[in-house]
Amino acid sequence: MDSILKRLATSGMAFQASSLLAGLLALFTLPLYTRSLTAAEFGYAETLLTLVILTSILLRAGMGEAFIRHWHEAGSDAARSHLVRTTTGFVLISSTLALIVGLLLAEPLSQLILGTSDATLMSAGVFGIWAFTNLEMAYALLRISSRRRAYLIASSTNVVLTVSLTVTLVVFLDDGARGYVLGNYVASSIVLVGLWIFVLREHIGIPRGPLLLGPLLRYGAPTIPADAAVFLLNVVDRAYLLRADSPSAAGLYSVAVKLATAVIILVRAFQLAWPPLAYSIVDDERAQQVYARVTTAYMIVSSLLVAGFTLLGAWLVRLLTAPSFFSANEALPWLALGWALYGLYLVLVTIAGRAKVTVRTLPAAAAGLIVNVGLLIWLVPSLGVVGAAVSLCVAYVAMLVVLFLLTRNVFRVPFEWARLVPLVVVVALFSVGGDLLLPSDGIDGFVLRAVVLLAIAPALVVLRVVTVSELKVLVAAVRSSRAAEAG
Repeated sequence: MDSILKRLATSGMAFQASSLLAGLLALFTLPLYTRSLTAAEFGYAETLLTLVILTSILLRAGMGEAFIRHWHEAGSDAARSHLVRTTTGFVLISSTLALIVGLLLAEPLSQLILGTSDATLMSAGVFGIWAFTNLEMAYALLRISSRRRAYLIASSTNVVLTVSLTVTLVVFLDDGARGYVLGNYVASSIVLVGLWIFVLREHIGIPRGPLLLGPLLRYGAPTIPADAAVFLLNVVDRAYLLRADSPSAAGLYSVAVKLATAVIILVRAFQLAWPPLAYSIVDDERAQQVYARVTTAYMIVSSLLVAGFTLLGAWLVRLLTAPSFFSANEALPWLALGWALYGLYLVLVTIAGRAKVTVRTLPAAAAGLIVNVGLLIWLVPSLGVVGAAVSLCVAYVAMLVVLFLLTRNVFRVPFEWARLVPLVVVVALFSVGGDLLLPSDGIDGFVLRAVVLLAIAPALVVLRVVTVSELKVLVAAVRSSRAAEAG
């Protein structure tokens, strides 16, 4: 079992090394952006960036999920090559058609989505849809074929190019929200073309033989509404703040999301590494044990990160943003918790995927979205960005409950409740208690809160929520990841 955890941690770290690099670079770029962009410009740009991801989910038509699920069932290299050409070709055609239509309708789309007339900004977002969608498929192929070195080089290059172009356009050329969006996706398109030419050229082209789209769409299509609903749940708060409150409120909220980087990196690493590993376990009984153990390990790490943001988030905001963005701290702990809950949702999605009942994710996602929208309407007028963040967390709880009830009988996982319950209680007592009782500014406040944060881990060890062997696995995974990157 420890070897499974080590494999998961190593893969997650390898696939998210570029995100860690991006997080470190954010320490330097976020202060530049918050001083070069107004909160309103930041709100417009981040709204477009979230629209890119949502549209990409629709255009991929579940092909990414179907591709990963069917990869292990393909019996030969020829079958896998045919699978890759079919999925990447489908996505390339759908995204290119969307690019043409989006460029033609950029002006009305800008009015509809952003509430302002800026066809150039909207065109940059439409181009981003094409680049992001195809790059995601290229990354999926690198991950499923365990080409970690190529993935690391490509994703790290994307990060460095994105930061370089965005800083140049926003800070030095003062191109505002347009530069912020273009910097992200010009870099993605360069990396995409490079992968097509130098790494994946044998997988790009017309598939030889029948297309076999039917089985892929039957598996992937049911995931589209659910994936779209889940993503809307993550971004409807920014869109609602933009239109119902103000672009400045959406900008503050977006900054808080960016500051929750550590949790986001963890969740995305888990999202990239977990499904290929989960589906590769053939024996159901072993899979059930692994799923339970992985859930516990994920909750331990994510809970500590959420506690860190709760206790020390105010100092992080003051360090990395301009004074006009300091109030973003109010939403930061809730957003960190929301992202952590999203990681748990991924466990239940994998259970549904293993049982091939992906259609059951839709009612859960729809329930979460409905709860989120209702709470936004109720809480935002009085609580602002905090109300939006609280709405997100409650919506995820509702979604987890519904999906758990829908999947518990199709593939039973013996979750380790005897460890999970005390974990949640201890972390909540330390983090919430410390936040309410200790000073929220000054050196004394920082030191006291840091001591409380550091005390959580020993308390979990004493209660046997965390074992020594698990700590050794984490250390070994870090060392293995570093060795792989150095090689």
